[in-house]
Amino acid sequence: MTSKIPNSVIGAVSSVLAEYYYSHSTLNSLFMESGAPGCVPEGNCETKCSSWLRRCNDDSTVDPMQVLGQVIQKFMDLEPGDWNQKIGPGQERIRASLAKNQLTYQMNGFITLAGASPATKSLADFFKAGDFSSIEAEFERAISQVDRDPHAAITAASAIIEALCKTYIETHGLEMPSKQTIGPLWKIVQLHLGLNVDPTLQDDQKRILQGLASIVDGVGAYRTHIGSAHGRGIEPPKIVPSEARLAVHASHTIVIL
Repeated sequence: MTSKIPNSVIGAVSSVLAEYYYSHSTLNSLFMESGAPGCVPEGNCETKCSSWLRRCNDDSTVDPMQVLGQVIQKFMDLEPGDWNQKIGPGQERIRASLAKNQLTYQMNGFITLAGASPATKSLADFFKAGDFSSIEAEFERAISQVDRDPHAAITAASAIIEALCKTYIETHGLEMPSKQTIGPLWKIVQLHLGLNVDPTLQDDQKRILQGLASIVDGVGAYRTHIGSAHGRGIEPPKIVPSEARLAVHASHTIVIL
C-alpha cells in the first residue's frame, strides 16, 4: 500500500473535517493527538487540515496513512442521524475519495488497500473463521487505546460484541433484528442460548445471563453516550481510562464465553 496520502484524499478529508469541526482548537488537538508532526499550520480550518496532511507525506518519521486513519477515525465511526445532517454525506465523500485510490476505511482508524487482503478482514470474518487470535488482538488494540482515547476503546469493545452476535445469529440461522445494534442483537442471542433443564440450575443460570445482559446494556449505553461511534457534539462527556478499561474487559468476558 502506498505510504503517501493521495492529493484527492487530502482534499476531501480537509473539506469534510473543516466543515464538521469548524473549530481551530478542536482540529489542533485532533491532529496533534493523531501524531501529525510539527507546529500548527497557518490558515483557515480547511487549509490547516490540508497543510498538516501534506506535511505528513513529507515527514519520513511518521506513517502518513496511520495519521490519516487516526485523524478521521472519530468522524468516520460516527453513526449518521437526524441530529447532524453533515455526517452521512461527509463519510460517503471520504469513502469515495479513498475508493478512487484503491483504499478503504475500517472502523477504529485503519486504512487499507481495497480488496481481498487479509488486513481487510472484518471482525465477523474472524469469528466465522474461528480466528480467535485475531479477536484477542482486537481486544489488545482496544486496551492500548484506553489511556490515549478511552472513547475509541469503548467503541471498539461494543463493535466486537456486535460482530460476535451477528455471527452467532447467522451461524444458527436465526432472524436478524431490523435494528442491528448491540441491544437487539444480544436479545436474539440470549433467547437462543436456553437454560439448563434442572429447575434449580435454571435459576442460577438465569442470574448469570441477566448479568451478561447487564454488561451488554452497559457497554451499549456507554457507546451511545461517550463512544466515538455516536455523535454527542464536538466535546463528548468525560471518561477516565479506568472506566473504559472496565468496559473493554467486560466485553472480553462476553466474547470469550
